[in-house]
Amino acid sequence: MMIQKTITFLIFSLIFLGVHAQSKKNRGNILYVLRMEYRDRPIDEKVKAHLDSLGYKVTFADQSAEVPKAHAYDLIIISSTVGSQDFEGKYKDMETPILSWENDILDDLRFTGRNKDVDFGEVTKEHYIWIVNAPHPLAAGLPAGINSVYRKDQPMGWGKPGLGASIIATIPGQPDKAIIFGYEKGATMDYNFLAPARRVAFFLDNTTFPLLKENGLKLFDAAVNWAIAK
Repeated sequence: MMIQKTITFLIFSLIFLGVHAQSKKNRGNILYVLRMEYRDRPIDEKVKAHLDSLGYKVTFADQSAEVPKAHAYDLIIISSTVGSQDFEGKYKDMETPILSWENDILDDLRFTGRNKDVDFGEVTKEHYIWIVNAPHPLAAGLPAGINSVYRKDQPMGWGKPGLGASIIATIPGQPDKAIIFGYEKGATMDYNFLAPARRVAFFLDNTTFPLLKENGLKLFDAAVNWAIAK
């Protein structure tokens, strides 16, 4: 009887482990674009490790690499470690969702207008955000109003998105500076450009990912999840 119970327990344990592994398996293929030979690459490695732990398959690509074929990946992430002057807008026409936290290419990707410090820019010291669209999935279930996302004041990128954007959060006291916003496929971006797939802008800087608090990490995960969702 004891042997039979042990065998039954092992079978159920294996089934549970298999289901658990399957739930974290193959959540999507992500192309992560960065500047490979840059001092802040260890931070990009931390982001990759986090995404790997969630079950995504992440492939690094230098900013100089050729644009992949359509639908080769489920999501393209563009890190702020890319050199914006050399990057331009070569991914803007991709029919693949894009998530970026490089505010200096928001205009190139048609997320915003083209004038730096008017249409896009960065605040140097902030750790609070103002959530203005709490029901949206990009808000990660956090309440409307003030939320703390960094452990201490850090830079945050912002933009003034086009009319078709869903604005999720802004700089507190500066409602014209959106720090999390997204476009549905087909939504009007800036320059009357129609989003070829979902697009998301996020507030991170080169080295700030490890400084995210629990709320900040929830928002990051929600940005990835919403962008990549079929």
